[in-house]
Amino acid sequence: MTRYSMMILGSLSVAGGLYAQQATTEAAALKAAYNGIKNNVSKAAAKMPDDQYGFKATPDIRTYGALIAHITDANGRTCAAVAGSTPPGSAGSKTSKADLVEALKASFDICDGVFNSLSDEDATKTVSAGRGGPRPKFAVLWGVVTHSNEMYGYMSVYMRLKGVVPPSSEPRQ
Repeated sequence: MTRYSMMILGSLSVAGGLYAQQATTEAAALKAAYNGIKNNVSKAAAKMPDDQYGFKATPDIRTYGALIAHITDANGRTCAAVAGSTPPGSAGSKTSKADLVEALKASFDICDGVFNSLSDEDATKTVSAGRGGPRPKFAVLWGVVTHSNEMYGYMSVYMRLKGVVPPSSEPRQ
């Protein structure tokens, strides 16, 4: 084996070892899931035309704007509780796209602080957020991700009914 071949083999061994050490942690997986749904919800809120924020898929369910307000309030309330801060005011009375997109961004700003500060040590901590008393911090935050994903599913149906392609279905570049 030549000296050059040995250097390449050695470099590959070190690189492979470093790659193996970068396993995804629970905190990293939670942050990635949050960032993914935050991206989809934010883009969906921006993408739906202003005049469709009052659209209801059927008469007995929320408007598109009310879905945005619901996500906003759930995020703000839950992430503020986890952070130990005061929750923001409700977005429930807002109806304009501009006001709702601004409120949604503010709720994500609160959640960003919570999710960005996570470490694997937080997995064993409990917080009092929402119903049911103290729960594991990660369980509460996975709840934020799950709820946002569920609401994004509804948003996607509304968008499709109006001929708008949801962000998660856009072609990858």
